[in-house]
Amino acid sequence: MALRNIITDDDPVLHKKCKKIVKFDENLAVLMDDIIETLHFVDNAAGLAAPQIGILRRVAAVDVGMGVIELINPTIIETRGKQIGQEGCLSYPNRYEDVERPAYVKVRSFDRAGKPFFVEGEELLARALCHEIDHLDGIVFLDKVKNLYRG
Repeated sequence: MALRNIITDDDPVLHKKCKKIVKFDENLAVLMDDIIETLHFVDNAAGLAAPQIGILRRVAAVDVGMGVIELINPTIIETRGKQIGQEGCLSYPNRYEDVERPAYVKVRSFDRAGKPFFVEGEELLARALCHEIDHLDGIVFLDKVKNLYRG
């Protein structure tokens, strides 16, 4: 395992769509371990996605205090309600903005062995899941702030 550098300053890689994982192998396991180690190294971090460390693959980890949720090729399959609240991002240090997210989300994903699973979240977990999945689609939370105030 290794700590990875987190990309900041609105680097163009943060706005690129990630490619699906097709090989569930040792390289993926190492990437997942590095993402988790880097996530846990930063105080108060709730999630980290591969593009934030310069890897354009659909891989992320979320930990809102209930244990790590590894996300590989995640897809949001259901949402309900809405919540508006302060959100930050490791790629935009010390920047916090109001962002609208679903109050509930259901995600279909894969574990590092390639086995599919579902995860459901409300409030903070829903926010974190959506935030990290957005990263995999080249969307950063500041894009959501702009949309929130358009109308």
